[in-house]
Amino acid sequence: MSHDSAGFDTGRMRLARGVSPWLAPTAAAAAVTSLLATRDRRWAIAAAPLAALTGGMLWFFRDPERTPGPGRVLAPADGVVQSIDPWPDGRTRVAIFMNPLNVHVNRAPLAGTVTSVQHVAGGFLPAFNKDSDQNERVVWHFDTALGDLELVQIAGAVARRIVPYLRAGAKVARAERIGLIRLGSRVDVYLPEGITPAVTVGQRTVAGVTGLDNG
Repeated sequence: MSHDSAGFDTGRMRLARGVSPWLAPTAAAAAVTSLLATRDRRWAIAAAPLAALTGGMLWFFRDPERTPGPGRVLAPADGVVQSIDPWPDGRTRVAIFMNPLNVHVNRAPLAGTVTSVQHVAGGFLPAFNKDSDQNERVVWHFDTALGDLELVQIAGAVARRIVPYLRAGAKVARAERIGLIRLGSRVDVYLPEGITPAVTVGQRTVAGVTGLDNG
């Protein structure tokens, strides 16, 4: 089993849970039209784009294995640090923007217990918009060695479906998969008071690998 420098397990790859409602019909249509194209070339007009779309979805919904990084609080998402903001209660919000080419599976920043998973209805503004805080989102709280840790999965203009993998009461390990945001979006982590961010705005993150704090 081999590992690259970003913490990927390159020997194993799988698809994310929760993609079948999108992938299954697309792949089926691609298979059927490809078969029909062997009998009538006119079907190739439909088969080619469907095959390309299926390939793109296989890439978009990949779920690589990861080796957890050495940091205390790990990044929950692949993407780019969009902002780092002090919060009135002393916490620090680290917002990570995910584009459609990033892995969309999110991971637990710390080991602990899921104390709540709350779906909040909202809009679908682009995730880089300053008002996207009011978008459709899922708010997580974890009981960890650092106390309560809040994480928010935010849907964007394209990503209109968030799929939690866990429920309240579940035990989680560092870097364990917790859910999926279909296509691009944003994930916010609220570092507890007294925790100094180790990342900077514009820095790329790898879920379950990049350390977010200087602990």
